[in-house]
Amino acid sequence: MEPLTWTGNMGDTLDPILGITLAALLMTSLLAITLSFFTTAERLSVNPDGTLAAQPGLGGLATRAQTYALRAFVATLVAYIVTGMVVGWQGGGIVGGVMQAFTPVWISLTALFVASFAFKRRLGLYGKLFDSTIGMIGFGLVMFWVFTAIWAGLFDMIATHDPLTQVSGMKNKVPGTPLRGAEDGDYPFYLLGGDNLARDVFSRMVLGSTIVMQIAPLATLFAFMVGITLGLPAGYYGGLLDTVLSFMANLILAFPVILLFYLLVTPEIVQTGLPNYMAMILFLAPLVFFGVLINSRYRTQPATRNLYLGAAMAVGLVLYLSLISDQSSRIALFRLWPSALDLFDISGQVLIVFVSVVFVNSPTVFRIVRGLTLDIKTRDYVAAAQTRGETPWYIMLWEILPNARGPLIVDFCLRIGYTTILLGTLGFFGLGLPPESPDWGSTINEGRKLLSVYPHPAIAPALALLSLVLGLNLLADGLREESLRD
Repeated sequence: MEPLTWTGNMGDTLDPILGITLAALLMTSLLAITLSFFTTAERLSVNPDGTLAAQPGLGGLATRAQTYALRAFVATLVAYIVTGMVVGWQGGGIVGGVMQAFTPVWISLTALFVASFAFKRRLGLYGKLFDSTIGMIGFGLVMFWVFTAIWAGLFDMIATHDPLTQVSGMKNKVPGTPLRGAEDGDYPFYLLGGDNLARDVFSRMVLGSTIVMQIAPLATLFAFMVGITLGLPAGYYGGLLDTVLSFMANLILAFPVILLFYLLVTPEIVQTGLPNYMAMILFLAPLVFFGVLINSRYRTQPATRNLYLGAAMAVGLVLYLSLISDQSSRIALFRLWPSALDLFDISGQVLIVFVSVVFVNSPTVFRIVRGLTLDIKTRDYVAAAQTRGETPWYIMLWEILPNARGPLIVDFCLRIGYTTILLGTLGFFGLGLPPESPDWGSTINEGRKLLSVYPHPAIAPALALLSLVLGLNLLADGLREESLRD
């Protein structure tokens, strides 16, 4: 079987179109930037009746041409995706095979965007996101990897091979190399080549997204729970409580992040059980947060409050015990929860990384929440709530926190990106996650050793990491832009 070319037969038509549209986009962008220094986007003219009319100037015409070129370029990329989904590697080469493998993701993205556009006026800030081109692009990039993680991790789709399987003769093979000794039912190619251990680079890149999506968003969410639970009372009450909590946060932030991660995930620290004890403390924050949230909201309705609070605490306690339980731990305390009731089979190494991310991010979130609380607690609606006799926690959670949601949502998106980079850094240095893990950092580290000769094992996960972080940053910019319009 012959090796695949990059675009196969579909490239005979689409490659020249892509080249033309890309050249047009670059030329119109350069022209628009140049003319912006010398001309205005619009020029005014006087109508016969004495009124003024605005007509596009040279700068405006160049911007319009740039918009058309961008649309043509995007349409060409969509044509690659659609054609590749239909013809696969048989007619679309490597690109066609990759696009066909991602078919569930493309369908999910299309359904999500169609539904979002149809109901965007009813969806609040999320719906307004689709009025921002930057935010929409960022959202698309992020959801691409979210759907990839879902379809690859839960439904065992997209990946063409087992990410840990080594195939004889496929070591450092270039993209599109036929699989040696392929049997019926085997995918016949390594679409993005093989790494230095003869494993499929494409499948490792795809499965690497599941690790990022399992850790980064949830760890960031837990960090926000901790930061909000401590930051609200620190900013609202002030005094000694604020001084003590701020000192502890500053003490943690004084350590370099990478050094702190290194200390937390080293085997010597792990053997002491310190990360497990940290998990016991940090994972209590969601229980406290939701408990206080429900109690403050329904304190005047005891029957409803007891029902909701009991249900939330029962579910939360089971989840909490499942999270901190580690049957492989040498400490008896963490083996008390029965394995039959353990809802999460979290390895000790993943738990350590998770706890480390929460611990490192919580002080920064604390400082942001504290600063917002110091500002918002002086507003008139807070004074009105105090006059009504509302409890402090009601004011913090139902008056202050909702009005701080804009900056917090933006920071949440950015912090997931920071966490993704931190996970990649840990994997690159071989810390925390297992050595054979397909996480992007470990894959980049393995590929860099022969980067000058075989660049593909490192480039694929590096581009995946770059696209996710870029999407999160663009999404945060779009959310910030739309929140400022409220």
